[in-house]
Amino acid sequence: MTTQADPAREIPLSDLRFWERPLTERAAAFAALRAHGAPVRFPDPQIPFTKGGAGYWALVRHADVVEASRNPQIFSSEPNATTVIDSPGFVDKYINSMINMDDPRHAKIRRIVSRAFSPRMLAKTEDDIQARAARIVDELIASGPGDFVAKVAVRLPVEVICDMLGIPDALHPRVVRLTNIVLGNSDAEYTGITPEMGKLSTGRGLVKVALASRELHRLAARLGRERAGNPTGDLTSALVNANIDGERLTTQEFGTFFLLLVVAGNETTRTAIAHGLKLFTDNPDQRDLLLADFDGRVSGAVEEIVRYSTPVTQFRRNLTRDHEMNGHHYKAGDKVLLFYNSANRDESVFDDPDAFDITRSPNPHVGFGGPGPHFCLGANLARREITVMFRELFTRIPDIRADGEPDRLLSSFINGFKRLPCTFTAP
Repeated sequence: MTTQADPAREIPLSDLRFWERPLTERAAAFAALRAHGAPVRFPDPQIPFTKGGAGYWALVRHADVVEASRNPQIFSSEPNATTVIDSPGFVDKYINSMINMDDPRHAKIRRIVSRAFSPRMLAKTEDDIQARAARIVDELIASGPGDFVAKVAVRLPVEVICDMLGIPDALHPRVVRLTNIVLGNSDAEYTGITPEMGKLSTGRGLVKVALASRELHRLAARLGRERAGNPTGDLTSALVNANIDGERLTTQEFGTFFLLLVVAGNETTRTAIAHGLKLFTDNPDQRDLLLADFDGRVSGAVEEIVRYSTPVTQFRRNLTRDHEMNGHHYKAGDKVLLFYNSANRDESVFDDPDAFDITRSPNPHVGFGGPGPHFCLGANLARREITVMFRELFTRIPDIRADGEPDRLLSSFINGFKRLPCTFTAP
């Protein structure tokens, strides 16, 4: 009989079926890993077209995740930070963006786009975000209760990021469809994969990710050609005409960054908005607390939604040299996964971590990534979108609530809802 002395077998993080478990069971499993003390090494998942290795260490404690994030010279994002196994070449050429880079190249590219996400620049988009949120709620009221993800959560972030990039409104559904495949690559609804189908089906999923990514690259190339030499003031214009220390982005580099922006720019914020409605439904006392002083408490509410839901579950880092951290010796070449969901429930950092508390202070969550060069570039934009959306919802239809359980995305990477029924009384 397997005992807790062998947590890598009792808690099979590399098995997709683990991620089908209820969220409470998953949280309990990570609590057990934190209590285990010593880091645990898990086997690599078996994926076609890829080479397995010696497995990966699961970093589940807040202190470990923060330390690894702050030391990119030791915990490197190269050659890969987004997948447990190195992606095959036919996928990697589309997705190998700055998220998989270390400085100095990472810093050069980030400097170009960081201007578009600064508080000063985001202030210029405030009216647009507000207008879009108002229109979304107008249409929700007119159409009546239904799927909150499709009618609300997915719309605001995808419309905002597409507008920033200059993607026409008519192409928004296409962008959503393609990003669903890229980030939902382990879910049968988007790729046909089920946990029971085994190794071959995972290979099929990689092919579908490559095809969806290629389509996004082609969209980027088309927009880039239109903006090159004829800028229109959008982010695409800034990227294709930018000069990085005398060097321009190649078509491939622009394509991979474009893909990163449309994927990260809508998926994680839509996940937080969807989780937010469910959390306020399940915790009516917190909803009442927010409505009693919305402006005074919304900032804390946004941070707590992100901490509690942790839209991005984990990222990978790669040891560049031998290193000792919190009493454990890691070797050069080791892989680690930074489990943000576990760090955000660490009992040594958060009082009553399984409680949803919008007044939590301090709240040093890592829901936007740990501190360091790879902290989420769009964190301020996400905060603004979540704030504006809930202000519009709770001001105009204050009794809106989730009406049943969500249809969860099957993924070890994104803690997403595919659908969430909602109900409300129309004003």
